[in-house]
Amino acid sequence: MLEAFRAVVESGSVTHAASALGITQPAVSAQIARLEGELGFSLFTRTGNRLRLTSEGITFRAEVERTLDRIDDLGRAAEHIRQGQVGSLTVASHPMAGVALLPPVIAAFVRQRPNVRVQVFTRNSDLVRGMFPSRTIDIGIAELPIDPTGLNVTRYRMECVAVLPKDHALCAHEIITPALMSGLPFVGMSREWAAYHLVNNVFAEAATRLNVVATSELFATICGLVANGVGVSIVDPASAQQFQAAGLAIRPFRPLVPYDIAIFHSTDQELSLIGRTFLDAFDMHLKRFNAPATETDR
Repeated sequence: MLEAFRAVVESGSVTHAASALGITQPAVSAQIARLEGELGFSLFTRTGNRLRLTSEGITFRAEVERTLDRIDDLGRAAEHIRQGQVGSLTVASHPMAGVALLPPVIAAFVRQRPNVRVQVFTRNSDLVRGMFPSRTIDIGIAELPIDPTGLNVTRYRMECVAVLPKDHALCAHEIITPALMSGLPFVGMSREWAAYHLVNNVFAEAATRLNVVATSELFATICGLVANGVGVSIVDPASAQQFQAAGLAIRPFRPLVPYDIAIFHSTDQELSLIGRTFLDAFDMHLKRFNAPATETDR
């Protein structure tokens, strides 16, 4: 009825209002009559072939415009929500992903969705895993292993790379091996990381010496130390690429040292369109590092 009223006001006639609304003239007249009956006062007077607002109609028109404008605003807001353009996303991430993987993904994500707010918590993998199932965190990213109970889990495997100071003698080699790194100053990783044990095993199996001169819990710190000439190391490819411009040389390392992470969310709460779109963006970014995805739904 309010739409019919506004159409008659704007066009000045029932006939034109009916045409604008795509309904019949009697239907518009019936809606106006019903509205006047509910209000208890007349809205229009007829002058020739045109309708003019009564004094009460003029006052009522201002209220109708405010109401319909608000309804239009709600309609636009609903459309933005349907399109995943409005809302929020909370991500809990372990440090490697928080420093090396998420920033470019989030930057591109919010450029396309300026009304979406993204909040990131960076914790170690054990704490991130302990946050789920959760109704306050939408998405988690952590190193494996991940208990899939109550979670939708997508796993990614990246191949770690050798990182060297840009003017290091090993830069002459296309592929770095334990034999080439044997005895050289090495920047190691925390014992809590699965990669620590994998690297140690690779060097032990090759009967080579791992000469650790410094250690860090963060791949980013390891890359910074290597770029400043402290030693050589083995890190994930995303962290390595971040520091390439700072003086880091990157080479493939063999035998393979895998780095496994997972992105996951609770099964007891449906992920929003924003969340699903973010998962797709994260997946596309990981493919830059030849990281195939393996899904496990529980």
